[in-house]
Amino acid sequence: MAADGAVEPGPPGSATAPSTSPARGPAPGDLFRPISAEDEEQQPTEIESLCMNCYRNGMTRLLLTKIPFFREIIVSSFSCEHCGWNNTEIQSAGRIQDQGVRYTLTVRAQEDMNREVVKTDSATTRIPELDFEIPPFSQKGALTTVEGLISRAISGLEQDQPTRRAKEETIAERIDEFIVKLKELKQVSSPFTLVIDDPSGNSFVENPHAPGKDDALLITHYNRTPQQEEVLGLQAQVSEEKPEEEDLRNEVLQFKTNCPECNAPAETNMKLVQIPHFKEVIIMATNCENCGHRTNEVKSGGAVEPLGTRITLHITDPSDMTRDLLKSETCSVEIPELEFELGMAVLGGKFTTLEGLLKDIRELVTKNPFTLGDSSNPGQTEKLQEFSWRLDQIIEGNVKAHFIMDDPAGNSYLQNVYAPEDDPEMKVEHYKRTFNQNEELGLNDMQTEGYETGLAPQR
Repeated sequence: MAADGAVEPGPPGSATAPSTSPARGPAPGDLFRPISAEDEEQQPTEIESLCMNCYRNGMTRLLLTKIPFFREIIVSSFSCEHCGWNNTEIQSAGRIQDQGVRYTLTVRAQEDMNREVVKTDSATTRIPELDFEIPPFSQKGALTTVEGLISRAISGLEQDQPTRRAKEETIAERIDEFIVKLKELKQVSSPFTLVIDDPSGNSFVENPHAPGKDDALLITHYNRTPQQEEVLGLQAQVSEEKPEEEDLRNEVLQFKTNCPECNAPAETNMKLVQIPHFKEVIIMATNCENCGHRTNEVKSGGAVEPLGTRITLHITDPSDMTRDLLKSETCSVEIPELEFELGMAVLGGKFTTLEGLLKDIRELVTKNPFTLGDSSNPGQTEKLQEFSWRLDQIIEGNVKAHFIMDDPAGNSYLQNVYAPEDDPEMKVEHYKRTFNQNEELGLNDMQTEGYETGLAPQR
């Protein structure tokens, strides 16, 4: 639970002109003196300032002091004799420290309530036993005591209670109960923990045993996170690491080419796509504005795999037609029920669905120019029509069939809808290529080892 806003009404008044009385303060060359009530020479500097409550002139007093075993701070106090408004806050006179600091104080006795505390506006105050937290920048910095911190939180919660009781009585009652718990802490009837976490490193909790160790106080220094650096207005450190390589997955590249139909200048679009549970592929598409010809092609983005791949899918449901499919140029397709086999390089590389590939196969077979026109064989035409009809039955899900993809290069893929679990209707086999398959892929005459040392074998 967080305190309702800062207790202090606001910052000191805006300075207008120095007071007519001479400024009093430390002697030159010794601006920051250790804080002490017995030091008669340690007098605040007075500046006449504008009151932000009644807009008349009040008085701001600045005291430059040094807290023992800590660092220099500036205590500013504003008071207005006309309306009675006053405000007090502290500011660190030094820079933001290299590390943040976290003070964890176990309050066991009444003496611990009198410990001096410097809390900057960037510090977070927590009491874990009550699940209570004062967020950073919700209160101005203060030079106070542990008891003063708790009293300040109580005042902040009580500030708007009359309004809450009129509008939200239930919430007001809960806050009243919580205020009672905070007041009980001031009696130290049982030990509790006070945590002050300041990423600027400029907060402080007094160690009355200094320079000895304080068993009740744990001080932890830590490196700030980038978010804390940003909140404090610090510039993030420039990384000395090498810049990351450009990610081409989110970019479509274009290059000039000629239309394969009319040879007119055209552009080919190319994009790198990551297929889930597989590898990267390169999709290329060409659209000719002159003749309207369109073509697309898929290339594997990786190397030839050490083993070939054979994928067998038992088509049992129409939903199988929606499976994503990657057919490389080196992949052959077989449908045993139709006694059909499509060799390598036919249809080229494709990234489509199973239905899309089967329709491409039907179009390829039925629109063959050697089976059309006057020179066509009637018997052959009937077979093609029957093949087309049976293939349509498979596409529509009326007939079960097996679909086999055999790729010696291992660069083809058929979606597993159960991934990462095994697909009961799909079988993936990896096999060692034969000499003839390596010959077709050009691997038998390919030598990629030994060139750096000059030990490449002679063929």
